[in-house]
Amino acid sequence: MPAAKSTRRPVITAEQSPRTTPPAAPAELSATGALWTRLVALHSRVDALVERALHRGFGIGLSEFLALSACAGAPDGEMRMQDLTDAVNLNQSSVSRMVTRLERTGLTERRNCEHDRRGVYTGITEHGMDVFRRAVPVYESVLAEALDLSAADPELAGLVEHLGALRT
Repeated sequence: MPAAKSTRRPVITAEQSPRTTPPAAPAELSATGALWTRLVALHSRVDALVERALHRGFGIGLSEFLALSACAGAPDGEMRMQDLTDAVNLNQSSVSRMVTRLERTGLTERRNCEHDRRGVYTGITEHGMDVFRRAVPVYESVLAEALDLSAADPELAGLVEHLGALRT
């Protein structure tokens, strides 16, 4: 009999959180430059925690999760490689390697375009949809915890607060 599925959010401790808070902004940076530095630090911290949880739970990284998400939301569950490149914010070479990894694990498959023989699509498989659906709650939970943890950092608290305001 399978174990009951836990709905408890994984707890991220301060020790597990990567140290990405930037040093004090040099005097040469404008207010915009200093803000951007803090935003990059927030992004790095959250990405690292989400990446670790996805890898530990499902053997995929954040880019792979985003690729599965993009394909899952696309018509027929497939995307042109160039569109996938834009969706995951990676260069074409990195996306090609990522798609190869996803294909090797059976999460996606390459499909030819019926209308354009030169067109290559990446399509999510049934196994990929299953992994994606199971990964979504982990992604959402760890994302929320990572933002909560970052909100406790005085350098990042204001950014997290503004992000929260954007959701409403």
